[in-house]
Amino acid sequence: MSNTAHPKILITGATGQVGSKTIDFLRSNKEIDLVAAVRSPEKAALYMAEGIETVTLDFDDERTHLPAFKGIDRVLIITGYTVDMLRQSKALLDNARKAGVQHVVHLGACGRDDTTVAHWAWHQLIERYIEWSGFSYTHLRPETFMQNLLSYGGKKAIEAGVIHAYVDNARLSWVDVEDVAQVAALALTHPELHSGKTYRLGYDAKNFDEIATLMTSIVGKSFRYEPLSPEVFLRAMQHAGAEMAYMNCVYDHWKRYAAGTIPGADDTFDNFPEITGRQPERWADFIEKHKAEFDY
Repeated sequence: MSNTAHPKILITGATGQVGSKTIDFLRSNKEIDLVAAVRSPEKAALYMAEGIETVTLDFDDERTHLPAFKGIDRVLIITGYTVDMLRQSKALLDNARKAGVQHVVHLGACGRDDTTVAHWAWHQLIERYIEWSGFSYTHLRPETFMQNLLSYGGKKAIEAGVIHAYVDNARLSWVDVEDVAQVAALALTHPELHSGKTYRLGYDAKNFDEIATLMTSIVGKSFRYEPLSPEVFLRAMQHAGAEMAYMNCVYDHWKRYAAGTIPGADDTFDNFPEITGRQPERWADFIEKHKAEFDY
């Protein structure tokens, strides 16, 4: 544990969507010591320039784990999008326990406890390992990120007002990344309030036709949805040389969304005001906030 007066909090995935937004929520908190975990000096430079401490942490290089965890009291764990997340998370948690980390906030995935969507279930196995390891914990299970309609896989998700997705007309549950990050920040700063909790985070259920209609109304340009076959996604991932053990799972869950065979795909929750004291972002607000990015 930290020998300082303030708890020391480590953010993994610090340059990603949720990690960077969590740091934004924490950076002005004078009651904690904040540390950003990065994989390279180049990525460290951004945070070092802002006066935020950084450490090198490579999930695949166990030699970096214990030095990164030195003095850390609490950690946000955000894993990568490969089947290696299982091995990586176990090694990371084993070393966090050796280093004396007390509280783990884990960014998981969608799904009810009995999910059979493979990569969602993998996250739940990590949740169980966190509990078995004896940590104080908070599990976060965000539904589909609204930001996926700004970009997905490093590419624009909407071209000239046309939205493409692989789920036919399925209704999904959605959450703003910033709302997920705020819950993560609160769980890290107040583990006494959030320990032992599993928070499912999804607050607006809509299909893509409904989202396109909202965009048309708010942005003032025409938007429409054109569904794509999940086979298009599969071929794109194969062509890109992606890690297919994970991407085959994603392909399968697109098919199941489209077929309507994922129970609770449009589940929404009322926990956000109790956790944060405010209302969650919903689609109309999100589109208004990002109107300039959606414009074309």
